[in-house]
Amino acid sequence: MLGAFGRAFRTPDLRRKLLFTIGIMVIFRIGSFIPTPGVSYTNVQTCIDETAGSSDLLGLVNLFSGGAMLKLSVFALGIMPYITASIIIQLLRVVIPRFEALHKEGQSGTAKLTQYTRYLTIALAILQSTTIITTARSGLLFQNCSVPVIPDESFVNLSIMVVTMTAGTGLIMWLGELITERGVGNGMSLLIFTSIAASFPTALWSIAGGNGGVGKFIVVIAVCILVIGLVVFVEQSQRRVPVQYAKRMVGRRMYGGSSTYIPIKINMAGVIPIIFASSLLAIPGLIAQFADQSKGWVQWISQNLASQESSWHIALYALLILFFCFFYTAITFNPDEVADNMKTYGGFIPGIRAGRPTAEYLDYVITRITSAGSLYLMLVALIPTFAFLALNVSTNIPFGGSSILIVVGVGLETVKQIDSQLQQRHYEGFLR
Repeated sequence: MLGAFGRAFRTPDLRRKLLFTIGIMVIFRIGSFIPTPGVSYTNVQTCIDETAGSSDLLGLVNLFSGGAMLKLSVFALGIMPYITASIIIQLLRVVIPRFEALHKEGQSGTAKLTQYTRYLTIALAILQSTTIITTARSGLLFQNCSVPVIPDESFVNLSIMVVTMTAGTGLIMWLGELITERGVGNGMSLLIFTSIAASFPTALWSIAGGNGGVGKFIVVIAVCILVIGLVVFVEQSQRRVPVQYAKRMVGRRMYGGSSTYIPIKINMAGVIPIIFASSLLAIPGLIAQFADQSKGWVQWISQNLASQESSWHIALYALLILFFCFFYTAITFNPDEVADNMKTYGGFIPGIRAGRPTAEYLDYVITRITSAGSLYLMLVALIPTFAFLALNVSTNIPFGGSSILIVVGVGLETVKQIDSQLQQRHYEGFLR
């Protein structure tokens, strides 16, 4: 990895792209510390110190915003509205034929879907910013805090706050697209990587300084290295389904006769099942926060569903991850469509007839691989939680399975992007 970055910096074109990407990431982090107009920054810091670690739900949301949400900064919403909008648009392809038709149109259809994603992102940003501001006004964002974080609760001031946070989300979306067009790799993924990685130093200091001591700190690092090794090994693994193309005459030219393969990753769903499972489990806790705390059902939710240490929470978390692995894989990989495309271009799997038998074979392969991939994803998500519970270390630190999976996955993908661009510029190596 370091060698790839070293060669990239010695290439002028790639060096400019890397420096541009780093500059955008720095701007993104600076925006996370600029308070929204109308928010008392001093009072926010006081409330963070007084209520640190009091809510697992807030800790999860704050993690994906790089610590900006609890600071009520202009980038308080982070990249989550765009991620949510992208997932919704992708899921709507199943129920809205127009979206599926646009997806099949190629570049023009993809551009139209991207435009719909932007509009939905802004709508979700307005909704989420309103929710955060309402939560902050009611005192649920920082429970039992002695000072108000929004001193002026007039309609004009609250409206300015909503507009500012929404504009911050639009700016983040634009920065991510700039990285994709002029930088290295997927811009949105790199911004998520930046948000999560920014929380690591503080978490390490909290473990070594007072949360667990030096001994537990070493064990936590060892667990993280073990999980990272597992993630790298599995994410690089794939099942290669061989495909043979028959020879055919077009005019006076002979086409086809080549061999290739369909690469099927063990974890085709990525981190999406973990995000879906975490979001669904966060809903009961969010509802319970706004209800009467003396009621029995509210106390049961707080003790069993909202707490990450609860056996109910862990069991439901694992089951939801398994379910969404199969669900999301079924949406993103269509065996019938792949089989039809292969048949159209004269391709076939050796030993399998083209058409329906090919689709059934691909469905069989996908089902078996997804079974292993869902178990792997469940282990990655739960191993850090079990380890932290055994060590009596707070589970609300950014070393959970989803965080490690995102950081390692984005890192591997970025290195692949850099390597591919290096190979394009140093093509003479292929001629030796």
